[in-house]
Amino acid sequence: MKKIHRLLVANRGEIALRIMRTAKEIGIETIAVYSEADRNSPHVRFAHESYCLGAAASSQSYLRGDKIIALCLEKKIDAIHPGYGFLSENAAFRREVEKAGIIFIGPSAEAMDAMGDKISAKQAVKKFHVPLVPGLDEAITDIAEAKKIAVEIGFPVLIKASAGGGGKGMRIVENEAEFESQMERAASEAINAFGNGAVFVEKYVTSPRHIEIQVLADQHGNAAYLFERECSIQRRHQKVVEEAPSAILTPEIRQKMGEAAVNVCKACNYSNAGTVEFIFDANMNFYFLEMNTRLQVEHPVTELITGIDIVKEQIRIAEGYPLSFKQEDLTINGHAIEVRVCAEDPANNFLPDIGKLLMYRIPKGAGVRVDDGFEEDMEIPIHYDPMIAKLIVHAPTRQEAIAKMLRAIDEYDIVGIQTTLSFCKFVLKHEAFVSGNFDTGFVANHFSPELLTETLTEAEEKVAALIARNLLLGEPQSQNSNAKVHISNWKRNRVL
Repeated sequence: MKKIHRLLVANRGEIALRIMRTAKEIGIETIAVYSEADRNSPHVRFAHESYCLGAAASSQSYLRGDKIIALCLEKKIDAIHPGYGFLSENAAFRREVEKAGIIFIGPSAEAMDAMGDKISAKQAVKKFHVPLVPGLDEAITDIAEAKKIAVEIGFPVLIKASAGGGGKGMRIVENEAEFESQMERAASEAINAFGNGAVFVEKYVTSPRHIEIQVLADQHGNAAYLFERECSIQRRHQKVVEEAPSAILTPEIRQKMGEAAVNVCKACNYSNAGTVEFIFDANMNFYFLEMNTRLQVEHPVTELITGIDIVKEQIRIAEGYPLSFKQEDLTINGHAIEVRVCAEDPANNFLPDIGKLLMYRIPKGAGVRVDDGFEEDMEIPIHYDPMIAKLIVHAPTRQEAIAKMLRAIDEYDIVGIQTTLSFCKFVLKHEAFVSGNFDTGFVANHFSPELLTETLTEAEEKVAALIARNLLLGEPQSQNSNAKVHISNWKRNRVL
């Protein structure tokens, strides 16, 4: 066992704070790093020590693995937690950390390599009989042969970038005639996005759901699954609403998916926290999609239904301890829902919106959790992901969790920027979501900006008047968006 005394969190915002809170609770000193744009961020003040990495651009700050490692050596820091994004799945960085004698809280570089490429991941898990979508599990080298296989599989098929993610390098092919042109487009986009033009083809699953399994594995060969998360509500192939457990899984399917996820861990000798993602079709079949070799944004819903602090387990595993629980110890307690509060305008194709948080008040009450990294009067920077917070609720039943989330959204006061809260409220009130009868096509099938109405209550008009008064008095306002007045997105677009 190697005890961690000083932990550097190589990240920012809400995830940096979330990791530091657990570290402090178990007696570990926390070290924050930040860019010049984040100098006044809460995570900088929360840590025991904080150090500036460089300019606002992530390439000059949060992605400077060399600076982070040098800082650890200089300040005698034992371990690095990468959070998610930035360097969290960078195998080269992982190797350099290990070479420097620093503990990396995450899987091995070899596991990252194996799961970081979709083709190698499919080939690895195939040996452990994990269900795969019918198709090729190797890069396309012969277009004619690939087209022949696509015909045998049956259209539509999906061409995917091996190194892809977020929908980049992905093309749906409806018929044989467009196969070659779509493949060329997918490969070109993959090269531009990832520097790797390798693509493969598989059957396109119609009406798919995105269901993932949280896994934890230690360095002693023990692995367990912490049940599933339903992540089918997405825009631009990125999740917006997540819940645990899924509304449609039976105990039998849940067990089969969980055991398959554990087999994925075995396939790459995995250690630490990870998430195995599956495509789930209308016939209740599930297929391996990919593995995320890091902590997930939506991990809080799993924590709330299991009572397991995933970050605490991550730290214990990195120190060399076995899992603190066995599979049979885990049970599902109630229902949890998370919505991502992003600085985006859902009425304008979810385009990012920057500005100053003129008002920022979070909801409170039993069963309500807010993981955020911003405060009132802070500017939302343009340099990073637009997510500013995660709003999570927990209740005994799914119906009660939906009701609690709607109440919490109504209490979330944000003035100065547009956010995804109005869209999330739309989702939670929609019959398809309430019934559980939805898939990853929810936005395309059910949402349009006109459905977000433009009504203001008397109280909301007072907020607008207050902001207008401040502008007239010359009080400092955000210099973004030509100092235009923003009302909380959920308020401006209240779903009746």
